[in-house]
Amino acid sequence: MTQAPNLNHLWATLLVEELVRNGVDTFCIAPGSRSTPLVVAVARNGRVRSIVHYDERGAAFHALGYGRMTGVPAAVITTSGSALANVWPAVVEASLEHIPLLVLSGDRPPELQDAGANQTMDQVKFFGAYVEWSASLPCPSTDIDPAVVLTTVDQAVSRCGGRSGGAVHVNCMFREPLAPTEQGQDFEAYLEPVRSWRDAGRPYSRYDSAPVRAEPGPLAEIADMAARRPRGILVAGRLADAETRAAVADLADALGWPFLPDVTSGLRLDSKPGTSVPYQDILLGSKEFMQRHPIEAVIHVGGRFTSRRLPDHLESLRPADYVVVDEHPDRQDPIHRATRRFQLPVADFCRGLAALVRDAGDADWLAGWQRASEHVGGRLAATLSADQDLNEPTAAWLVSRHIGESEGLYLASSMPVRDVDTFGCPRPEPVVVAANRGASGVDGTIATATGFARGLGKCVTLMIGDQASLHDLNSLRLTRTLDNPFVIVVLNN
Repeated sequence: MTQAPNLNHLWATLLVEELVRNGVDTFCIAPGSRSTPLVVAVARNGRVRSIVHYDERGAAFHALGYGRMTGVPAAVITTSGSALANVWPAVVEASLEHIPLLVLSGDRPPELQDAGANQTMDQVKFFGAYVEWSASLPCPSTDIDPAVVLTTVDQAVSRCGGRSGGAVHVNCMFREPLAPTEQGQDFEAYLEPVRSWRDAGRPYSRYDSAPVRAEPGPLAEIADMAARRPRGILVAGRLADAETRAAVADLADALGWPFLPDVTSGLRLDSKPGTSVPYQDILLGSKEFMQRHPIEAVIHVGGRFTSRRLPDHLESLRPADYVVVDEHPDRQDPIHRATRRFQLPVADFCRGLAALVRDAGDADWLAGWQRASEHVGGRLAATLSADQDLNEPTAAWLVSRHIGESEGLYLASSMPVRDVDTFGCPRPEPVVVAANRGASGVDGTIATATGFARGLGKCVTLMIGDQASLHDLNSLRLTRTLDNPFVIVVLNN
């Protein structure tokens, strides 16, 4: 490491090496000149995986999909100028959904800023409030301690993850020469202050955070509320991982309330939770059924809902108790009905509450929900299995029914995610489900799904509409970089 073509490449080498030591080993590269030192550093590091894609927007969404699946940030590398602006949509999605994403941008030096230089714009704090943190590294200089590069990387990775993670932007200014020079230089003396880091093989600065636990007092209050309100519902939005899904399913069984899982929870297509009401969206559309089943209380774990009917109904109903639980500090109450908010890991909340409650719900009331859902499911199966026309409900039912065990299902915004939420067929084997529901845009869907497939390492089926397909045709090229099968079902309506 003490030998490098020039100082630009040494700093880039330090940056990439520190990312790898922090667990970031996947790099999505959009070609460009000003980012050359970063790209060369990636190419020369034998412990990384790099994906080259000619479209910055697609590269960023691919990194987003990888982070969504794994919980580990992938880095997207862009050159200067409008290349960075193409990353904006993925950054917005990462911010709203708290998905780890690391943006590395090459930039012109200060003397070329605001001077009419080619391919130059102000890239400092470019993404504003939509990143968890941003930093702009100056042009490499031997007057600057190399530890500055390392601690910047450590802070960036730390801010990507955690309870309120999201996108982070590190802007890297470089002067010419950008390409490796033929004559290398010895930087032994310059790197002496970080000798222990070079030899240790671990990050320069290690970040630790105290675990957030569910306190027994507040949990006991929620358990008491559940006992007083036997006609409540447990609803689940997007859930981060398998551990969280298992904890939510256990709480559903312990609580004894009807369980209404959103498709993005990963539990909507799972037949195992004994209190699950999979065809909730259709029941919510029945005025007669809902009048006979008034809801007294709500416990909402995880992200937002796909269904429009559920929040609309709860807004008009005004349940006496509405508890919202998620890790991040964001306000998640578009209908302004929340009476209690827990900011802590969903799995911890569910495990803690499950230990305090047992069949708090009204058994007859739960049975009424489940009989109605089973009736809907039976009618759908009879109708859709005999349907000779491949329409949206039939496609959603068939794909969700026949997808392989533990495989992935990625759902585009607009109708595909709603179709599966409404018509999807519960199944005995688990399936990993995801969708971009932060800003609910149709852009970058193919790219995100391929990144998700890379993180899952198994076959993924993407259900996508014609508009979303046309919007991201460039990203079809990313399917060629995958080792596992990738299936696209286009709903051309």
